[in-house]
Amino acid sequence: MPDAFRPVVAAARARLPEVYGTRLHSAYLYGSIPRGTARVGRSDLDLLVALRAEPTDADRRTARALGTALDAEFAQIDGVGTLLYGRDRLLSDLERYDLGWFVACLCTPLLGDDLAARLPRYRPDDPPLARETNGDLDRCLPLWRERIAAAEDTEAARRPLVRFMSRHLVRTGFTLVMARWRGWTSDLHEMADAFGAHYPARAAQLRTAARYGYDPVGDLAVLRSYVDDLGPWLAGEYTRVHGVKAPRPTP
Repeated sequence: MPDAFRPVVAAARARLPEVYGTRLHSAYLYGSIPRGTARVGRSDLDLLVALRAEPTDADRRTARALGTALDAEFAQIDGVGTLLYGRDRLLSDLERYDLGWFVACLCTPLLGDDLAARLPRYRPDDPPLARETNGDLDRCLPLWRERIAAAEDTEAARRPLVRFMSRHLVRTGFTLVMARWRGWTSDLHEMADAFGAHYPARAAQLRTAARYGYDPVGDLAVLRSYVDDLGPWLAGEYTRVHGVKAPRPTP
């Protein structure tokens, strides 16, 4: 972990038990900070928080408030993204090849008992793994269109959308070919390169999305290209190759 981010991580580690108390089971880092590739002032802090029960709306408001406070306090980061789930859901059969895999293979323990000890050993060529990790893009696209339409007409308002959607698209493209690549990674550029080796006609689009996943722009044309072109194509190809992800309960 780059030294510049250690105070941010220490603050998150100290404050999560303060705001969630005994309801907190464990917490994890993921993304560029634990990977060691974060850039000061450009990278965000990515957290996954497991509660002992399913999160409530109040829990989600708490996560947003904590993220806002950390972002305001530490100039080293550009935003905080927090995934919030109940422990039982993370360990459930339904999430074994999605959130369970994410915790076990792509997250770094920060607090509490590591759930990875209760999850299986994963193989990148397991067919359910590809289907269940990112096989829901077709369901996401209508929601993305709504978020784009509702966003303020400013560069600042669109940048977080570009970053979020870029990352989702790159991860979808990578898991489309993950079994053939025979491994996994959380580096967006590496993901895009792996995808491009099998889909050269779309390689440039995914490499651009990987760049925007780290350095987003607030360009409406980029967002429209995601929901009108790259996203629908990826969703269709994913369904053709891997099938459709099992439905999840509404948060």
